[in-house]
Amino acid sequence: MKAPMPADDTDVVRRQALRAGTALLAGPLASRWARAAGSPTPEQALGPFYPRVLPADRDNDLAQIRGRAQRAQGTVLFVDGRVTDGGGAAVADALVEIWQCDVHGKYLRPADDSPGPRDENFQGYGQARTDASGAYRFRTIRPVPYAGRPPHIHFQVTHPRHRRLVTQLYVQDARSDGGAGDAASRWGERTWPSLWVTFAPAAREAGALESRFDIVLAAGA
Repeated sequence: MKAPMPADDTDVVRRQALRAGTALLAGPLASRWARAAGSPTPEQALGPFYPRVLPADRDNDLAQIRGRAQRAQGTVLFVDGRVTDGGGAAVADALVEIWQCDVHGKYLRPADDSPGPRDENFQGYGQARTDASGAYRFRTIRPVPYAGRPPHIHFQVTHPRHRRLVTQLYVQDARSDGGAGDAASRWGERTWPSLWVTFAPAAREAGALESRFDIVLAAGA
């Protein structure tokens, strides 16, 4: 097993920023953003780009690959949320996975073998475990549109007592190409309103954005 890389200044900064997310979840933003218990989060297709091979660094910071000095291109985005059941109870120790394309619209190889530029400093995939309150957090980049699709982040949530959920976070008010993609975006906002989020400036890191994406799991089949 390879020895862990020593923590550099960049690693320290990103870990402090991620820890700040915990304080936000416990503070006033938690009550402002809390979603009432209700129907399970809508399911979405897994899609073709779930990684065939998971990256060596698969933590909850997709914007910075461990051991590299340069972070990913794009605007840093913090995504915080809670995983609950239909009654509003926290789902602790759920595995939350996310994956998305880089600023050039490219997913991780070999799932995405299309030609064109890539950001080799973008982790592309990450995972986190929910804590006792059901909270999770990620540091990634603001998603970008590609191939007529609105900007989005893929999610997969698994827990032994609940049905596996595959879904997506979509960027509200982000239009893809002025054509069919825009029509699909408007239809999606009306059909799955809980999947569409807005961004706000993040106080925990200069120039970064933050958003909230709470998830409700269905009971196990």
